[in-house]
Formats: sequence, C-alpha cells, structure tokens
Amino acid sequence: MSAFEPDFKGAQVRQSPNCGERRNGRRPDMLVMHYTGMATAQEALDWLCSGESQVSSHYFVNEEGLITQMVPESVRAWHAGESNWQGETDTNSASIGIEIAHVGHRDDDTPGFPDAQISAVIELSRDILERNPIPAQRVLAHSDIAPMRKQDPGETFPWERLHAEGIGHWVEPLPVGGGRFFQEGDSGQPVEALQTMLALYGYGLEVDGIYSAETSAVVRAFQRHFRPARVDGVADASTIGTLHKLLSELPGVA
Repeated sequence: MSAFEPDFKGAQVRQSPNCGERRNGRRPDMLVMHYTGMATAQEALDWLCSGESQVSSHYFVNEEGLITQMVPESVRAWHAGESNWQGETDTNSASIGIEIAHVGHRDDDTPGFPDAQISAVIELSRDILERNPIPAQRVLAHSDIAPMRKQDPGETFPWERLHAEGIGHWVEPLPVGGGRFFQEGDSGQPVEALQTMLALYGYGLEVDGIYSAETSAVVRAFQRHFRPARVDGVADASTIGTLHKLLSELPGVA
C-alpha cells in the first residue's frame, strides 16, 4: 500500500502493513474502541505497525491526545479478531477501529484515561461519524463484540462523556441495589428472556435458557459498557433494567 493522506486531518500518518481490502465492497458502519494493554504508547504503536504482529487499527491515540492514522478508513484493518455483533462476524470489514494507549486492566486498580486523550478520541470520533453512516448503537467496545476474549477499553472508559458529545448509545444506568438476580449455573425461561434481550441489542450469544460461562461473559461486557459501577457477570435488577432502557430507545423495538 502506498503512502496515504489521513482521513482525519489532525492525524499524523504512520503506515501499518497489516491491512487488506474490505470484503464485498463493505462500507464501514461500526466504530470499535480498544485499549492497547501495553506498558507504553510507543511500544504499542510500534507493534501495531510491525508486520510481525499481524494486527493494526485505523487510528491510535496516545495519552497526550496525539492521533496517528495507520490504515486508511477505506481499507480493512486487523483490529477486531474473532467477533460477532448482530450476527455479523467479519467485524474488520464492517468497522473502523481506534486503539487508545492504556496499560490495561490491573488487579489492584485499573487507571482511567487522561482528559487530553479522551478529548482527542471525541474529536476523532465525531469526525469519523460525520463521514460514515454509523448508528449510535454500533459505536462499541472491543469487549462488546468479543466478550469471551476481550475486556477493553474497560469499565473506566467514559462512555457517558462520549454520548454527551453525540457519540454512541447510553442511558443513565439504574443504581446497583437488591432484588432478584441471575448468575452462572441458573437456567429457565427468565434466563432465556435475558439472553433474548442481549441478542436483540446485538450481542452474539446462544439463546438456550442456560446461564453459561458465555452468558456471564456477555453480561460482564454489557456491564463494562453500560453499567460500570459493578462488573461481575451477575444479571441483577440494575443490569436488566438498564438493558430494558437501552432497548426501548432502539427503532422498532419499543
């Protein structure tokens, strides 16, 4: 691939060889947020631009808010891996990916994201949305599309702030409290109803009425994005109520 002009005018260009054509002429209608999970931003950027890694993304945002474009938006970057959203499994052909420099989850304390970095992600995302037909409910976390494998960008990522700037889908989550809940090992019609709602929103999981490890992982992914106060894979009243609120705002679902 020859050198290219950045789609986002505020980006510097550092070309990654890890890309290809979007399949079947697919135009991107998804935006996927990642964190790098590496010790330093430079290490992460070098890896994304190395042929050895076989991974890339369209954009990279460091802690200071500097934006680097590695792959043109018209091209298929290799950022999503094995994934599923609304039954679509070739997420790379359907999406634009943003990698955000961040050390990743830590057992003791997972850090947040610097203000300058999030401001840059917001500016970049708004520009992408102006140029691409991406619905709010298809602005997603890597963990949304690959819940069994991924947990980025994590529960400290400020989805509510992005929504306030016109990016993504969000409702005020119901407060964590008591009430009936479902967890791994449960089964029956209520579990099937929960799985149906998650699948209706877009999560890829089997609707079989069994609260399996897969269902627990999907619930954790949902919580990381939409109810980050507690991420435990347990479908409590707060989680289910927040999911209801999100679904009620989707066209043709309410």
